[in-house]
Amino acid sequence: MDVSKPPVRPAGRLPGRSTRILIGLIAGLATGVVIAGSDAAAPVLAVAQPVGKLWIDGLTMTVVPLVFALLVTGIAGAAASAGGRVARLAMLWFAVLLVVASLAAAALTTMALAAWPVPVEAASLRSATPPPDMAPVGAWFENIVPTNIIRSAADTAMVPLVVFAMLFGFAISRIDPSLRDALQAVFKGLAQAMLVIVDWVLWLAPLGVFALAIGVGVTAGVGAAGVLVHYMLLVIAACLLAIAIAYAAAIVIGRVSPALFARSIVPAQVVAMSTQSSLASLPAMVAAAAPLGVDRAAAGIMLPLSVSLFRMASAAANVAVAVYLGHLHGVPMGVGTLLLGALVAAPVSVAAVGLPAQVSFFAVVGPVCIAMGVPLTLLPLLLAIETIPDIFRTIGNVTGGLAVTRIVGRQVAP
Repeated sequence: MDVSKPPVRPAGRLPGRSTRILIGLIAGLATGVVIAGSDAAAPVLAVAQPVGKLWIDGLTMTVVPLVFALLVTGIAGAAASAGGRVARLAMLWFAVLLVVASLAAAALTTMALAAWPVPVEAASLRSATPPPDMAPVGAWFENIVPTNIIRSAADTAMVPLVVFAMLFGFAISRIDPSLRDALQAVFKGLAQAMLVIVDWVLWLAPLGVFALAIGVGVTAGVGAAGVLVHYMLLVIAACLLAIAIAYAAAIVIGRVSPALFARSIVPAQVVAMSTQSSLASLPAMVAAAAPLGVDRAAAGIMLPLSVSLFRMASAAANVAVAVYLGHLHGVPMGVGTLLLGALVAAPVSVAAVGLPAQVSFFAVVGPVCIAMGVPLTLLPLLLAIETIPDIFRTIGNVTGGLAVTRIVGRQVAP
């Protein structure tokens, strides 16, 4: 999600990965609907379900090392580069708006699902494994700092892992440069090795999604399409909420008129919508700094940081995905669970830096789901329809970056 625009595919080549995954989803659902209730259903599912599970396990096994390595290198690099006042203020506002957007998305999705519940057809999609019992609030606070990071990794305990990765990343930025570079090289190598494995697994994504979709088609029938549309609309709503928060922050805190802010950022939003890439939108974002009254030098510091680290709408959407799946699987979504998901989504969104859409979707949504006790079984199917929500994620990320640019630009203006 939200990466550089891929090169144009030459004529005669195979369809892109996203297209092939979508084809696998449609073909699997259609196959499941056709064989539902027939004698062929049982033998087909006996093959398809193990294949789908193996594919999910292949993705899941990379989550802990990949997210940990990406968080360490991303935070260490950002902390080392954020030496000036402009960069420090920008980082502060990034953190504030990430948390606000994530909390707001958790609340909005919960209220929306209360008014417009998950379709009844989704009941057949629930994981056979019962959701884990969530620890009481007091116990959660006791376990937020890991006493044994190896055990936390083995147990896939995402909250203490994220906390340790953040602290470790900040600590690396404060040590001798030669040692810092050596450690960063190790974790960059680990991340790249995990990405190679993920790329191998994603090469099989059309087959894995096809196998999983057969089971969905058999159990939910044509109602599965309605569940996917319902999900997509709520995730888009979370992105629109993040965009609204960005506008409000720019207008109220940045002291800019609504008309001026909206008019100034439209070109960057258009580029974001057409490319689904914050990086490709960077030139248009830089051009918007002058109409917003931001010094070019300050914008030159904040905007590259923004497109690299600040994914406000993506964090909000990731929480919405986890909350939706929690309701679908019958996982209790109390205030503590929602707060936990939001606080994990904010820092983990940093892990999406420069990753392909298919990789980043699983890498940043998976930890939020794990922290909230939500099964990951349906994430691959949601990955197949991520293209449309990704448009709104990118627009929201670009809008949030320009809102922070205006806020900090005003604060540092002479």
